[in-house]
Amino acid sequence: MNTEFSADFWKALDKVVSESRIVIDRLKGNHHPRYPHLVYPVDYGYLEGTSAMDGGGIDVWRGTCGTSLDAVVCTVDLIKKDTELKILIGTSETEKQVILGFHNNSEYMKAIIVLRHDD
Repeated sequence: MNTEFSADFWKALDKVVSESRIVIDRLKGNHHPRYPHLVYPVDYGYLEGTSAMDGGGIDVWRGTCGTSLDAVVCTVDLIKKDTELKILIGTSETEKQVILGFHNNSEYMKAIIVLRHDD
């Protein structure tokens, strides 16, 4: 694996995050608007002024451990037939696992997590 490309990827994401305002519109404990049985385990929102596959801003999970971009979650939604990248900021190891579980809790959505490793 080319670590130069990996470092460039994280630097590019850092730039997008640093130049965007994080809007948290779904606080931890809130229910999903379309799927009320789903409860957000960590604060969730988007980066204002950005765009993602669904036409909204790039999705962000904001944890309780600071402001560093520490991972991304890649999702496949079988109902919408789309994929997305969700940025994790300041998430603990436990928060990362519950976020991953949130995205893998049904047969219709699957996800993997890509952890940031600064070498």
